[in-house]
Amino acid sequence: MAKITYIEHNGTEHTVEVANGLTVMEGARDNNIPGIEADCGGACACSTCHVYVHPDWVEKLPARDDMEEDMLDFAYEPDPDRSRLTCQLKVTDALDGLVVQMPEKQI
Repeated sequence: MAKITYIEHNGTEHTVEVANGLTVMEGARDNNIPGIEADCGGACACSTCHVYVHPDWVEKLPARDDMEEDMLDFAYEPDPDRSRLTCQLKVTDALDGLVVQMPEKQI
């Protein structure tokens, strides 16, 4: 289990425990966290689970693959360093303490 903090665009924080093996997107979905729509259900076929990773975590996460890079082109105001798709982030003990912030909207 990892504790992950999801921060809504308005600043509201939600810290929840997410089981290892799930994705950060599934953790948001299963805990009814607003701001992550996940329209494609985790298939990396949209950008509606886009978040900004806290700067302290950018280098700790696995690199984006080509598919995630392509989908981030469709995200709302992507940040070249901090934007990630939560469906592509598998939860492990190493993600304990991860902090992500939702954009103003998902497209």
